[in-house]
This record gives sequence, C-alpha cells and structure tokens, in this order.
Amino acid sequence: MSHSATAAQDERAYLERLHALWRKAWPAGKPTEPHYPHGEIPLTEYLRTWARLQPDKPALIYYGSTFSYAELDRLSDRMAALLAQHGVGRGDRVAVFLPNCPQFSIAFFGILKLGAVHVPVSPMSGAFELAYELEDTGAVALVALDELMPLVREVRSGSALRTVFVTGFADVLPQAPTIPVPASLCGARIACPDAIELMPALEDQSAPLPGFVPGLDDIAALNYTGGTTGMPKGCVHTQRDMIYTAASNAGVALTLEPDTVFLSFFPQFWIAGENAGLIFPVFGGATLVLLTRWDPLGVMSAIQRHAVTTVVMPVDGAVEIMDHPRFAEFDLGSLRQVRVVSFVKKLNLEYRRRWQALTGTVLAESSWGMTETHTSDTFTSGFQDDDFDLRVQPIFVGLPVPGTEFKICDFDTGALMPLGVEGEIRVRTPSLLKAYWNKPEASAEALVDGWLRTGDIGVIDEQGFLHYLGRRKEMLKVKGMSVFPPEIEAVLGQHPAVLGSGVIGAPDPERGELPLAFVQLQPGSVATGPELQAWCRSRMAGYKVPEVRIVEQLPMTATGKVKKQDLAGWLDRT
Repeated sequence: MSHSATAAQDERAYLERLHALWRKAWPAGKPTEPHYPHGEIPLTEYLRTWARLQPDKPALIYYGSTFSYAELDRLSDRMAALLAQHGVGRGDRVAVFLPNCPQFSIAFFGILKLGAVHVPVSPMSGAFELAYELEDTGAVALVALDELMPLVREVRSGSALRTVFVTGFADVLPQAPTIPVPASLCGARIACPDAIELMPALEDQSAPLPGFVPGLDDIAALNYTGGTTGMPKGCVHTQRDMIYTAASNAGVALTLEPDTVFLSFFPQFWIAGENAGLIFPVFGGATLVLLTRWDPLGVMSAIQRHAVTTVVMPVDGAVEIMDHPRFAEFDLGSLRQVRVVSFVKKLNLEYRRRWQALTGTVLAESSWGMTETHTSDTFTSGFQDDDFDLRVQPIFVGLPVPGTEFKICDFDTGALMPLGVEGEIRVRTPSLLKAYWNKPEASAEALVDGWLRTGDIGVIDEQGFLHYLGRRKEMLKVKGMSVFPPEIEAVLGQHPAVLGSGVIGAPDPERGELPLAFVQLQPGSVATGPELQAWCRSRMAGYKVPEVRIVEQLPMTATGKVKKQDLAGWLDRT
C-alpha cells in the first residue's frame, strides 16, 4: 500500500473515532445536521422569502429608525438596479467603506442580488490600507460614509473606481431617537459634490432589477484577514458559505425562534459582525437592533426598549454593563442567549456567577473560528452545567458545528497527532474559503486536500472536545517547554485589578524566552507587577509565570484584540 493510501486510511479511522466521540458528547436536543428553514437557497432569496411572508415585521431597527422586511427587500432591489445602471455587473467588486448603519445592509444585499462581489473595508482604515484593498480587488464602485470621503479622494485616482456613492448617519437617524445616540453620530451632513448621494438615488431609482438569481457558488464576498503577518488577504466566500454558517449554528450555538431579536454592535466589515448583523438575522427572519458602536448605556436601553433576546459581546462589555452605575435602571429580562468572546478579558466563573445573578442568563463562550472559515466553527452551548466548559482546561472551544470537522496535525509533516497531544488545528468545512484572492501561492500553502492549515495550536481531548492554545507564531519556548500566551492572559484576567493583558516572548539568555505580560489595570486600581506575578505563581507552573509590566493603554485592533506586533516594539521600554 502506498504512503498516500496509508495516510488516507489512517485519516478515515481517525475521523471515524472522532465522529463517534462527538456523537457521544453531543448535547441532548441539539440538531446534528444544518437546518435550512427555506432550503439551501441564496441568502438574498431568504430576504425575499421573509419579505413575502412577513412584510411588515421589522428587519432592522437603528436608534428608532425601523426598516421592515419589505422595505429592506425593496431598497436592496433598488441598490442592485442602481449599481447596474452605473455599469456594475456580475462578478464586479463593490467596496463598502461604512461603519454599522442601515445603508450597510442595503448595500450588502443589493450587491449580492446583482451577483456582484461585496468588499467590506474597515472604516478605521488609513489611506494606505484603503488603497491596498481597492487595488487588490479592482473594485469599480464604492459606497462611503461622508466623513470618510477625504480618504477616498486621496486614493481614488490610483484605483479602478468608476463610481462613488456617499451617505451619512444623518440620512437615517430619526428625529426622536428611542435610545441614546453617541454624540459622534450626530454631526451635520457633509456635502460631497464629487459623489452620488446614495439615499436620494435609491428613492429615485426606477430601473428594473436585472432578472436573475445569483448562484449559491458564485463569489459573493472578499473578506479580508487581519493582516497580522504581511498584508491582509481577501478570503473568497460564496452565498453557500454564508447560509451554511447560519444553518450549522441555528439550534446548536444559537436558537432562532419567531420572536428572536438580535442586538449587534460588532463592526459589520468584520466577519463576526457580518454573521451577527447581516446573515443570522435575515436567515432566521428575526429582527436586528443595530448600533454603530459599543455603548453600554445604548446596549442596556436597546435591550429593554426592543425586548432583545440574543446578543454577542466581548467579556469586557458584559463586565462594563455589570459595573455601570445605571445598571439597576434597566430591565434586561428579555435576554435568553448571551454569548461572549474572550479578547482582552477572559470568561471566568466569577463573571458567569455575577451575570447570572443579575440577569438570569448564562454567559457562554461564542465559538472558535477564522475569517477563512466564515468563523462560528464550534459551539460551547450545552456544556455549561456545573461550569464544565470553564473547568476543562486548556481553553475550551467545544465541538464542531454540524458539517464541520477538525483534526490535529504535526505542523511540519502534517502527520496526525494522537488525542491529547497538541499540534496544528486543521479544519474542513462547507464554508471554507475557496481561495485567497489573487494569491495562488498562499492559497496552495493554506489549503491542503480540502483542509485549512489554520496556524493555530490546539488539542483534541479524549472526549473529542477541541481546546485552543493560541497562534503558533505566538507560542513561546521557555527552557524547551511550550508556553501559550492565551493561558497566561486568562489567569491574569481573573485578577480583579486587571482590565486586560497581552503576553509576548522576550529573548532570555538562560531560558530562551521569557513570558512578558503588558497589563492594563482597571481605573483606580493600584496593583503592582510583583503582586500580579505572585497571583500567576499561585495558579500555574513556575516556568509560565510572566514578568509583568503595567501600561496605561494596550494597543488594540479595530475588532477589539490586543496588537501583539505593537507590543514587540515595547520590549526595550523600561
């Protein structure tokens, strides 16, 4: 038998064992197959179907402005027709340079209905980053916020852009908001004579929508990775990827009921924000309460005002809500599903106990995932009894959602690793990127026999649960022993004085590397480095205990993660 045939046979046996473990560990009552309420059809057809079945139901609520399913369907039809009128066709890339606002949803669904390709660009981008994505995608049209037009003007001449549409918060904010609106959203509308005013153009649009339904497997979006190493790469995703992600999570990670009301403030240019704010609500025919940015007062007001049932937030947000001086003024009793992500602060027993006592709901970690897989690849729901998910170490990310598979391999050889032994997480899923846009070498390196090489270190335990240990490039070697920064950050995050931390490696002549933790304290706290080191020493092996440096502010990405690459530049600070 050839080596390749033996390897394939070994993989079959390995996966058969894992599937048996997953079936045994599967929570009672959770579906084991993806669920498609209206069949496996494009997300745009889900919007059309819900608009027909429940035309008057609110699809989106924005500080009191309400867009029904019928209106969102109508406006996105007009968006598709408007783009076509300006020469945009199937397969053409359309950049969306907006923060969270209703216009983002209108543009997103309009682009997809036309069969064009959605290119979300972070509204926090600088001119260089904007120019890079426009050049890389060859975008022919762009939808921009009025406040961002100076950047567009700076790069437009060097791009393939033929048409620029502009809009602003003032175009959609109600005269009498029903929840607090951040002051930064309330500025006067900025005139942009060098761009087409989007909302008036939509109202004036009378051209018919091109008469076709986009294919499930046509390119629908180019979602750019964070670019922590080299320049960001555009992940090629389809509408099939989008609806599979929703269908595989429905009923497993999130329950979609007729009265489900989502609240999202996650940036919609980000893949998690695309899922939470664009895909999941429309897939389930639910109402979305959309906020432009995180604001604890706005979140609490929105939950009470609109009977929000489902929200995903960073652990930091949950803590900020619990600590808010006006917390007692709000009724959060409508909440049924609260998922959190551990970026800076990590979910722990103390936070869970406190949140449950205050709200009656249980904080559960959302998922593990990547832009390459449309994220939301695992679920932890159903494993909160006796706090199993928090007591099982290392960091627990649960089981794969229906249809997704994991394996752990040797980073260098690709050989399968036994259960309980760390290695590279590789994932195979229907929502896997089809390629990196314009990067065949990177695609060939990352995609191997239908599996994604994630670059993440993980372990699958004897019960079949996946545990995340961090990025390989972040793993430290201390006296030959592997040390994973997320583990240290999780321990530090349990200290009441710690707001957040970022751990990197510092060269050390005796140990090879030394864990170095940059720690931001809670306002008013006075904990010292030695005190925090002692805290860690009492909770972990001695070789993992970091040197601690207190900093005023951690450098953060647009999506709420600590910029580890920036911390490396702080090594010489005293």
